[in-house]
Amino acid sequence: MSSHRPFGLPAAVTAVVSLLAVAGCSSSDAAASVEVPSPPAAEAAFCQALAKELPDTLAGLERSDPEPGSELTAGWGDGAIVLRCGVPRPEKMSDPKAQGIEANGVNWMLERPEGAGPRFTSTYRKTYVEVQLDKRYAHDITPLADLAEPVGKTVPPSL
Repeated sequence: MSSHRPFGLPAAVTAVVSLLAVAGCSSSDAAASVEVPSPPAAEAAFCQALAKELPDTLAGLERSDPEPGSELTAGWGDGAIVLRCGVPRPEKMSDPKAQGIEANGVNWMLERPEGAGPRFTSTYRKTYVEVQLDKRYAHDITPLADLAEPVGKTVPPSL
């Protein structure tokens, strides 16, 4: 009976169908597609400043920004490294057992999404900067070290 179907099922089915449709329409040489954050204006200003400081190459990969184009997102290596600025505070930051690292003066919280490479979100900054790395960077934080200077220069500490 359909009346006993869990509430989340239709949305989950819709999400899977949408994901399959997007995957079916994209070619392997297309730029990555990401959700563009929508931070408050003050945070967006930090992100716009960061966008001007980001490198053309990162960890040996050429800049290839994701779609849709935005000053709040950047990418390198056709989706191998994707940065989003002004993201919401991750729930995981409330977990006292959350893992964190420091790379060249910038602190990052580590998350390991299932089936994906590591995701890092800056901590103790006026806006959150998220960096998603593909699986080849599971044990390599070189991209974070390379992003530390532009993040540190444009997104002030919150403490």
